[in-house]
Amino acid sequence: MDANTVTAPPLEIHDLSVAYDRRPVLWGIDVEVPAGKLVGIIGPNGAGKSTLIKACMGVVAPSGGWVKVFGEPLDHAHRRVGYVPQRESVDWDFPVSVMDVVLMGRYGRLGLLRRPGAKDREIARASLDKVGMLPYANRQIANLSGGQQQRVFLARALAQESDLYFMDEPFAGVDAATEAAIVTLLHEMRDRGKTILVVHHDLPTARNYFDTLLLLNMRLVAFGPTDDVFTYDLLQRTYGGRLTILSEVADAVRQRG
Repeated sequence: MDANTVTAPPLEIHDLSVAYDRRPVLWGIDVEVPAGKLVGIIGPNGAGKSTLIKACMGVVAPSGGWVKVFGEPLDHAHRRVGYVPQRESVDWDFPVSVMDVVLMGRYGRLGLLRRPGAKDREIARASLDKVGMLPYANRQIANLSGGQQQRVFLARALAQESDLYFMDEPFAGVDAATEAAIVTLLHEMRDRGKTILVVHHDLPTARNYFDTLLLLNMRLVAFGPTDDVFTYDLLQRTYGGRLTILSEVADAVRQRG
């Protein structure tokens, strides 16, 4: 690893465009995310929020532009990247235990032919303990509540010991206690120097959860510190007429000036 890679930002996105069946979903996204930031990706439905992180991870192919992770293409730095998918994208009926799911987070470091050892199990147990799920280590993942399943996937991400994390709506469908626990965990991760990008659909809580916001509506509307970006004008540009539906949010942002 050369000096340029060490000092490179965790994520660089340059002129990124994505199209599905020739229909543009993202156009010309340019963003450089500094280290140690907790970034909320917000915008209306269909804005391309999930597509953005999938393109950053190489899950969907861009039609233009490029992404670099710590100064390198993703396939050279994949071990430094963790991912929490949307709950509805997971087959929860697959017969696997909680511990097995978390150990899957170690395979990126082990390779497919090596089995997890004592150290990997220790890391998996510590990750489960961090999210309050260690007592459920031997439980089948299908037998957990939605909030518990989400905690397990967060534990899997922690077990990856990554530096850059992508999380796709980790608060969707969870109870208030789980949401509060996730927020606390994300803040702790950020304070340890991790960089985290979170697709988030709840505009009223975005201002309190994230130190940085990326406003997206197929194009990049704004990116920067939450206090600078969470303004009525920028949110109006992001959500258009739909912002008027969120009247309490709109009034609160106007009052902030």
